[in-house]
Amino acid sequence: MQDTAKFWDKTAPKYAKSPIADEEAYTYTLERTRTYLSSEDSVLEVACGTGSTALLLAGSVRQIVASDISGAMIGIGEQKARDQGVSNVKFVKAELSDNSVESDPYDAVLAFNILHLLEDLPAAIGRVNRLLKPGGLFISKTICEPESGMPFKYKMIKTVLPLMQWVGMAPFVKFMSIRELEGTITSAGFKIIETGNYPASPPSRYIVARKS
Repeated sequence: MQDTAKFWDKTAPKYAKSPIADEEAYTYTLERTRTYLSSEDSVLEVACGTGSTALLLAGSVRQIVASDISGAMIGIGEQKARDQGVSNVKFVKAELSDNSVESDPYDAVLAFNILHLLEDLPAAIGRVNRLLKPGGLFISKTICEPESGMPFKYKMIKTVLPLMQWVGMAPFVKFMSIRELEGTITSAGFKIIETGNYPASPPSRYIVARKS
């Protein structure tokens, strides 16, 4: 994972300045997520990036552990928290497998725009299950392969991605169908209770799943 961490460290300054690709879809899923959280909840966010989502949700929970493998991303997130006066978000440089993300079991684990970047997705989701309380929630959003047709932009990404990866300009990516993604989540001991595509094309699959 070291090469991946270096990639995101290098990307962090540009990433922090980039606008949200689909503001309407982002806001909608943020509000849907907020409805599942309570003021007493302890939450883990996996791959928090520069912390924008964690900071927006901080007022809805007791605490958030915001983790990312990139120290540069974490540093930007910590500065944003200081600037905004947010004190209940703890930023941690860590992979999902690290002990530093462990605590008393979490009420919810969030994983936005990361599952398609993980090389061993079943192991990662199994780890999420173990970090949750009985009945805890796993809330994720993941770009998936189109179910019918394929937008030109998506075709181009699939075409040029191997070259970009070879020269170190792109991370590992696994292209999954919605069915494959949801099957991996349910196989790890979760019951899916809400889904949706935001945006619809290519589908960015929003999934709320409860630990069985």
